[in-house]
Amino acid sequence: MDLPLRPRRLRSSENMRRMARETRLSTDHLIAPLFVMDGDASREEAVSSMPGQSRMTVSRLVGEAKELSALGIPAVALFPAIPDAMKTPDARHATDPDHLYPNAVRALKREVPELLVITDTALDPYNSDGHDGIVRDGDIDNDATIEVMQEMAVVQAEAGADLIAPSDMMDGRVGALRRALDDEGHTDTAILSYTAKYASAYYGPFRDALDSDPRVREGVPEDKSTYQMDPANGEEAVRETMLDLEEGADMLMVKPALPYLDVIYRVKQVSDVPVAAYNVSGEYAQIKAAAQNGWLDEKECAMEALTGIRRAGADVILTYFAKDAARWMAE
Repeated sequence: MDLPLRPRRLRSSENMRRMARETRLSTDHLIAPLFVMDGDASREEAVSSMPGQSRMTVSRLVGEAKELSALGIPAVALFPAIPDAMKTPDARHATDPDHLYPNAVRALKREVPELLVITDTALDPYNSDGHDGIVRDGDIDNDATIEVMQEMAVVQAEAGADLIAPSDMMDGRVGALRRALDDEGHTDTAILSYTAKYASAYYGPFRDALDSDPRVREGVPEDKSTYQMDPANGEEAVRETMLDLEEGADMLMVKPALPYLDVIYRVKQVSDVPVAAYNVSGEYAQIKAAAQNGWLDEKECAMEALTGIRRAGADVILTYFAKDAARWMAE
């Protein structure tokens, strides 16, 4: 056949494929989400719906962080498992400067100072209604929620957080948090905004890990669809991107990742700051469960998924595969 153009020429060997490879994945692109819980001893509790993931006491958390840093992972995203006794409708425990979460941040920055710590700035771990916002008259009070988040962000910054990550999807919260941080002298604390966080069914295992599902009872919205985005919408993510950039976001995030690769691409096209994507608990659990049943190759599928997220435009990826991926890439 007279074919002057034969794309297969660039696939002919491993070294040829390496030279022609368009998308690179390294530990530079990985952020490891971690769960912290109360307890004095160095111990952990497995999350049954997320094989390989655990809630850890602070001393165990520090050990895990040291391992991740040694593998070349630059950052962790920290999430707290708050006891029910500390949860209230106003989520005020989130603003206590001396509780599990800020103490865990302090421990990480003291023991592994080179590792970046990203804090979750949302009320659902502290809210007895299980929502990211304060429930009033059967609805989520946007502005009252932001007032608590401002105090929460300052507490986290004072504990040593490198990036504040509002995951709530309240309107105007990026600008409000920036003002609160600057007013308290934390001008160098960055904001990683959950810019396009969808009302997704893929969060189940995460909510299992933190017991953060909305509480089904009278006067409490049954789900988070009045503030998290409709999965059918893509252009709305561009609007949210422009708003967050105007309000001073230093990085943006799309969550989940795999069902929203097109959204990652759209956000990347209009953003002049780095874009993150969250390879969420349900995406992780699917691969783990299929691998445990012998239906898929865990390593190959996980690495293909992470590469696909990078190819869509993500500069960094929050993923529960971070530790394993770092080891696989070092082989």
